[in-house]
This record gives sequence, C-alpha cells and structure tokens, in this order.
Amino acid sequence: MRQVEPSVQLIAKPQIDWDEINAYLDEVGGSSWAERVQQADSPDGEDLLEFAGRMCYRSWEPGLNPNVSRVRTDSASYLGNVINSQHGSVLEHANYSFILHNVSRVLTHELIRHRAGCAYSQESLRFVRLDDIPFWFPEWAREDEELMRRSMELLEKMEEHQRWMAEHFQLDAEGVPFSEKKHKTSFMRRFAPEGLGTGIVLTANLRSLRHIVEMRTAPGAEEEIRLVFGRIGEIMRAEAPAIFADYTVEDGAWIPGTRKA
Repeated sequence: MRQVEPSVQLIAKPQIDWDEINAYLDEVGGSSWAERVQQADSPDGEDLLEFAGRMCYRSWEPGLNPNVSRVRTDSASYLGNVINSQHGSVLEHANYSFILHNVSRVLTHELIRHRAGCAYSQESLRFVRLDDIPFWFPEWAREDEELMRRSMELLEKMEEHQRWMAEHFQLDAEGVPFSEKKHKTSFMRRFAPEGLGTGIVLTANLRSLRHIVEMRTAPGAEEEIRLVFGRIGEIMRAEAPAIFADYTVEDGAWIPGTRKA
C-alpha cells in the first residue's frame, strides 16, 4: 500500500496560428490589433478569447464598425469587461487539458458530473490490473494513530486479495487470451476501495473551469476535490490572469467577482 498525494499538471493549452489570423484581418481590417497583441506577449488562450469577442462586433479598431464609438485597446480591460458583461460564450473557445494523478474515484465520480464544456478519459480498471492500492489520507486522518493502523491493515488485506485472485485465475499463465484477462480483471476491481488512487485526463473550456473552480472549492465541497481544484485555480490564474483576475481566495474557496459568465 502506498500513501500518495493528488497532483495536477497542465498538459495542453491553446496555441494561435497568427499567420491565419493576420490573413483574416488583412481582409476585414484590424491588423493593428494583431500587431499590438503579438507585441504584448500575452497568453494565446486570452488572445483567442479577445479575437473571438472582437469579431462579434468588428471592434478591432475605431472606424471598422460605425456603430462602435469606443474601442478598448487594453486587452486585460477588454477581457475584464467580457467577464463583467457575462458574455460567457466567448470563454468557451479556449480549452485546457490536465492530468489528475493519484486522485481517488471519490473525486472522479463527482468530477464527471460536470459535463458541459468538459471531456474526460479515465484509467480503466476493467483493463488495468491492480497489484497495489495507492491511497491518499488527509492530514487530519494521518494524525489519528488507531485510524491509520486499522486503515493500513484493511488496505494491505485488499492488496493481498488482488494478488491472490490474479494467481488463482492464472492470469499470467502463457496463452491466456486478453478477453479472459479483461473479464477477470473487471471482476477483481469490485474489491478495490473507492478511495483508490487513479488517473484522469480533464479537458475543459475557460467558462466551465471558472464554474468548476468556484463550485468545487466551496466550503461544502469534498476535501480532496477542494484541494485539487484549488491547484487548478492557481494554474489557471497564471495561464489566463485576465480571466481569473476577479477571484478572491478565502480559506481555500475561490470566490468570483462575477458569479456567472
């Protein structure tokens, strides 16, 4: 039995093809916007949102749309206005992918309830055979000696049963077809605890990430998912500072200035 810590890594984020954007702006007008934004070296995820938002009103620069009399030239101010105006659909263009490692199936069962704007790929225990049981204990549990002793004994017994079943079913014998291994492994996972450490890839757009970070760091949320999404909030504040600038953090809870975008 291994004691583990949940971890979060950002593995993919938006990347703009500026040649194609410039080709479009050369035709409709607004090349000065691209020149200014590229020189600012702002995150591509934020630039993508600004591009999408400005396209709606053709607000690249004054004069392109006679109905627009004022054009914001500061990108952070522009995106802050998008948030404050609750123009949330613009935020759906930028997607970010994370690998959540050594998180429990308690967490993943709750996480996948967030469907809109999200995609998931989770380690399958129908195919992946267990030979140990990674497990996270919160700090308060580690301080309880009897709880830890009893818990470790139980987890070690579960691990022993996993190894016994693999040997009993002769899963490593020569010539055992994969279909048979899959069938028996699927049965064996029924004896794994819900707190088992596993992995899941999460992809979500910025609108969904704002919602999930707010919901899953709230005081009433499950403690492991609060921990994980607090880390995701910190990652996203570094990756898209203008989009997360309205948040304050109080006792681990991420509280947005604009509650719905």
